[in-house]
Amino acid sequence: MTRTTPPRPVDITALFPALSEHSATATRLHPRPGRPTTAESSVGGPLLWPADEAWPVCGDGGTHDTFELETPATVRRRREIYAAAEARAAATGAPYHLTDDEQAELPDADFSEPQDLVNQPIPLVPVAQLYRRDIPDFVGPDGTDLLQVLWCPLDHPEEGYNPRVRLYWRRSSDVAHTLNTPPEPPVVSDSYLPTPCAVHPEQIREHQYGRLLPDELDAQITAWEQDANDDEAEDGHSYQFDLSLAPGWKVGGFANWSLTDPQPMDCAECGTAMTLLFTADSSEWHGTGGSWRPLQDPAGTSSNPTDVSIGRGYALYVFRCPASFDHPPATAMQ
Repeated sequence: MTRTTPPRPVDITALFPALSEHSATATRLHPRPGRPTTAESSVGGPLLWPADEAWPVCGDGGTHDTFELETPATVRRRREIYAAAEARAAATGAPYHLTDDEQAELPDADFSEPQDLVNQPIPLVPVAQLYRRDIPDFVGPDGTDLLQVLWCPLDHPEEGYNPRVRLYWRRSSDVAHTLNTPPEPPVVSDSYLPTPCAVHPEQIREHQYGRLLPDELDAQITAWEQDANDDEAEDGHSYQFDLSLAPGWKVGGFANWSLTDPQPMDCAECGTAMTLLFTADSSEWHGTGGSWRPLQDPAGTSSNPTDVSIGRGYALYVFRCPASFDHPPATAMQ
């Protein structure tokens, strides 16, 4: 099913034409649970990975944060149990509840696997696979048509308690034999094991984060917001949350720096200012009536179909160096 972002409640560029110089396209991925294959773009799905190429691992050992470690099987079974209970409630109209057998299968709230399991190499988990043919805002080295995003499924304290991300670009036609069963990590954080999702790409236009606009333009928009919020005839739409930056999983566009002040994202290899490549988000829209909820998703639809949670419900922005695709990515949680 296609997904369509509703028109913005206000045409902000009509009010502020100068914004056209501070805009860019982005591709909302609109991930929804499914059974994608290696031949399809996906979030959390199987990767078109060469059988003769070693699967990447994280060897940081005891430097990982070890809070609430679980096996991938435990995480998936818990999600199955909760989904079954939700389906029963929806089908019968009865209150949501777990059966005694289901409750018995769930680990205690403070359960954790042994911490020393992180001392072995931790295979990375698939985060996204994106084919150029599907993603209008795809960027990659010449000749490549596939971007694969993986991360370590545990927190890295030295990176702001975020998962460490790795990027792989490749030419899909070069993969003659695919790895059928990638290794799984012995333990993960529940927050970093995406539920396999098909994607429904949609290109939109975004406008730069307010604090990164020219001072005069930012001040004009702020004054307009204040007037709109004071006027009972207006809905009080927010530039930051309704009119400029889409939440959710996306490729391209701009980062939302609402958690902290904007931070310089410079390449650790060469010092070049980096650009936003990819966003993994805890929510596809904000609130039950979020203005970014696609027209095809009825009220009550889960806003977190991937089951990924970044921090306390934030987004993880992945930046690339425009000077070279070989330079390491950088991340910021906002």
